[in-house]
Amino acid sequence: MKAREGDLVETSEGLIFDVKGLVHPHGRIVAFIRYYPNENGDRKRNALTYRKVYSFSERYSLLREKFPTYLVHDPVFDETLCEVPFNKVKKHFDPVKKLQQLRSSKTLDAVENKALQLTELLKRNSNIPWSTIGISGSILAGLHKIGSDIDPIVYGSANCRRVHSSLQEIVNDPHSPLKPYSQHELRSLFDFRSKDTAIDFEEFVRTESRKAFQGKSTKTDYFIRFVKNWDEIDEKYGDTQYKNSGYAKIKATVVDDSESILTPCRYTIKGANVMEGPKLSPITEIASFRGRFCEQAASGETVIAQGKVERVTDSKRDQEYFRLLIGNKPSDYMVLA
Repeated sequence: MKAREGDLVETSEGLIFDVKGLVHPHGRIVAFIRYYPNENGDRKRNALTYRKVYSFSERYSLLREKFPTYLVHDPVFDETLCEVPFNKVKKHFDPVKKLQQLRSSKTLDAVENKALQLTELLKRNSNIPWSTIGISGSILAGLHKIGSDIDPIVYGSANCRRVHSSLQEIVNDPHSPLKPYSQHELRSLFDFRSKDTAIDFEEFVRTESRKAFQGKSTKTDYFIRFVKNWDEIDEKYGDTQYKNSGYAKIKATVVDDSESILTPCRYTIKGANVMEGPKLSPITEIASFRGRFCEQAASGETVIAQGKVERVTDSKRDQEYFRLLIGNKPSDYMVLA
């Protein structure tokens, strides 16, 4: 089974997990619970009612309390992760196949129709193949409701950059259905995200208002995710070891933002000054598995970031360095200095 960022998997208990990252252990998938059957939920599929789990802390709490077998200490990532064994997977949801189904369907509901219109707009303006774009999120699981977000996903670095470069033009077109977030809408987004990432509103607006991959499409929230294609993923599980080396706050300059739009995202940095935490060197990278940290800074900009320090040992390239991983705790952040 090949699963990657943006896919969903459903287990034999009816739990639905969203897949994180591009590298997974043998026989397991790193994925975090997103929906689970619950009579008090507000989403329905067939005869079952589901509840959606939002924050990382809530996901971990739910798993510890009800489904602890999915929590394991991963020796390669040196962290307790949620991992779904292959033999527990009942269904694998593929975003590209889902979009193909929407395109051929004659009975789309309002949310599905909006999702199809948005992907058609992206495809038309960037001229990418249909095989490189899909629909993730609640629509993929068949658990969307009125007002659900639209979550397109684009595969392949070149395709991602073509879509990303076309977005600014699309958003600036007065006749386009895509609109950037207003100040009021950013406040609502901030109130939602601040439960999981603690920064002040002014810093939030400063970074989020620059991001064209999110906004409103005919008054519905959209968030476009960009992911590498299979032939671009050369790392295999165990090639690189990640060792927890503490928690730190750093100030550094971004020197390469070429993977800043991708999920997972990565920023190459220089001159990292450890403001708080262990004085480890060299810290040459800031990385995150959270889409909210995409396009957080551009090359040449100085940032202040706080997160987990990891010693990265890349046996394939015979390299060892430190990186700052952000997005796993509410105290993690990255802002412009």
